[in-house]
Amino acid sequence: MSVPGTLPRINDEARAALFTDARTAYSFAGTPVGDETLTGIWELARWAPTAANTQPLRVLYIRTPEGKERLLPHLDEGNRAKSASAPAVAVLAVDHRFHEHIPHILPIRPELKDHFEAEPAQRDGIASFNGPLQAGYFILAVRAFGLAAGPMAGFDPAGIDKEFFPGRDWHSILVVNMGHPAGAPEFDRMPRLAHEHALGWA
Repeated sequence: MSVPGTLPRINDEARAALFTDARTAYSFAGTPVGDETLTGIWELARWAPTAANTQPLRVLYIRTPEGKERLLPHLDEGNRAKSASAPAVAVLAVDHRFHEHIPHILPIRPELKDHFEAEPAQRDGIASFNGPLQAGYFILAVRAFGLAAGPMAGFDPAGIDKEFFPGRDWHSILVVNMGHPAGAPEFDRMPRLAHEHALGWA
């Protein structure tokens, strides 16, 4: 029997899939990742919170050989083989015109659209914080669909933006390789900070 006011807890298997057993992948098997899975990842990640429900994250999925040919030159040389082996690559970007959607996604405060239009510095601050926040949610959603994620920061953001987002105020912040890993992890898992080094109490 559930206690009124409490929320359900996911089981140990789900927590392991999202956190304790999940590993960053550097090479991938050739198993395809379908449109339904890629759409489902977004449909799950989009429900996590952002400030004033602003949702500035945008996702470009790259799966075709032609798309990879356009992407790989903008990655650091050491990252190209990783993305080349991934059946799907997500370029995560921040939309600095996110406020144009506010009347739909925040109908209780539609006037914020005009407010953010008049305050570009504040708008950019909202986007710069909440976009990376949503990127974290996105990685967990990838894992929730039984895939490994390989997030990477080694790329030329301006080059990717020019190649894939011309005419849009979208700015790439992360590249995430996705798929089923090819074999066991390449090295043992690195330690995480214990609570005595990371927690404070008041």
